[in-house]
Amino acid sequence: MYLPYLRGKQFELLALRELCPLMSQHLLKISPIIEPVKNTSALVNCFKSLRSSDINFNVIVNPEVGDMVASTGDILSKIQHLLAGYENFQFAIIIGQTTDFDRLFYTFEQLDFPNPRFTYIHNEMAPNIEKIQADFGSLGPTRFNVFNFTKTSRRYPRDFEQTTRVTLEDYFSSLSKNSAYLPQNDSHFSDEYRFYKEEGYAGFGDFLTIGDVYIDSGRLPWAVAIHISYLDFSTGNVRIKHFVSDTNDDQTDVAGKFSEANSKLVAWCDAKNIHTVAVNKFRELLRKDHFPGLGTVKKLSIMNHIELMLGLI
Repeated sequence: MYLPYLRGKQFELLALRELCPLMSQHLLKISPIIEPVKNTSALVNCFKSLRSSDINFNVIVNPEVGDMVASTGDILSKIQHLLAGYENFQFAIIIGQTTDFDRLFYTFEQLDFPNPRFTYIHNEMAPNIEKIQADFGSLGPTRFNVFNFTKTSRRYPRDFEQTTRVTLEDYFSSLSKNSAYLPQNDSHFSDEYRFYKEEGYAGFGDFLTIGDVYIDSGRLPWAVAIHISYLDFSTGNVRIKHFVSDTNDDQTDVAGKFSEANSKLVAWCDAKNIHTVAVNKFRELLRKDHFPGLGTVKKLSIMNHIELMLGLI
């Protein structure tokens, strides 16, 4: 099973919404993790779309970044309102150094959730993990233990039930500026989809083509870069192709920069015969000579990655 990790920013949520028809055809393959970072209509509409498509997902109730840090009560109230009667999701709890588990447990006890299930995002090797899971286990069973190997270790999961174990890593090589991807052009992403089962895991996750670094707001770029993941048939590994604009001497004409990058993307995907939902949208944008905004570019990159992973498993 694939568990993509998304922050609840507008275009990440839109990517999930627009992929609901595709994900509904692969219900046993995917369970997105959503860390709410803004209290917006986009979050509400995403929950509604996932529910209407009967897609399993995980919503983090104690986010560590964004505007909803320390808003567990608000998140739970929103879930109670929007997902009443829907049980095909998990409450996800980040296990980190600042998590107040006693307060979190008390908040859950005050609200009436029938048959809750829990996912634990292990961002540290908690010494009292048995007590934590015993306490919340009195409320409902564990569906997933997601181990962030950037912050824990490969040995830490050994004592957890194998059917709940999920790997999570940041495979995206973030560079300081978009123009830095010009000489790199292409980079290795991951081969986790090939080995997670034989290594004793029920699923695997990643931070898609975004990375784990959270940035609240953007700025006009000097260069536009589009990141498209693909399968390298010669090795069986997932790689990322970086399509970057050429006119990168100033911050003007972002639309023109996008056109330069997108022309490279479409030509390469035509040569490779790649026809995902997102890539076909890039083709349409090139045909219409239209710049949809950088948020949409990010959205399409996410959509392409999720569709690729669904095809691989």
